[in-house]
Amino acid sequence: MAKQQAKTKIRTVQDSIITMTELVLPQHTNQLGNLLGGQLMHWIDICAALAAAKHSRRVCVTASVDNIDFHLPIKLGDVVTLKASVNRAFNTSMEVGVKVFAENFSKHKDFHTNSAYLTFVSVGENGKPIKTFKITPETDDEKRRYKDALERRRVRLLSRKKT
Repeated sequence: MAKQQAKTKIRTVQDSIITMTELVLPQHTNQLGNLLGGQLMHWIDICAALAAAKHSRRVCVTASVDNIDFHLPIKLGDVVTLKASVNRAFNTSMEVGVKVFAENFSKHKDFHTNSAYLTFVSVGENGKPIKTFKITPETDDEKRRYKDALERRRVRLLSRKKT
């Protein structure tokens, strides 16, 4: 029954949105007072996994991380907001995009600091991949991300064949 539902149930990008907020504390920083890249990657992975799980209604595991672009440093005391949503669902996998924003309350500044694309696979109770829900983009931006996700998937699959 669950497999049949997954084949017919279509969900929207809005159904998958997760927003996480973190405060950069001393244990999250390097000697320069900047957020550690590994700490940010950890937060990105959690936020993306939650978006994938929200979409698929299943436990989801990280299959790959395409890239994480570090545009600007995030400083001690900044508030970090991560926004994730499923860009496109395939068979058992889905691409999740994450945008990261930092805000410094005392300086009244907020800025986009990072972007990332990750692939997740939904798994059943036996830990094996299971078909996920289709997704319907509604806005122009969602439609663009949906289309771009297919090209990124094509590149991912080509690079796997080369190795």
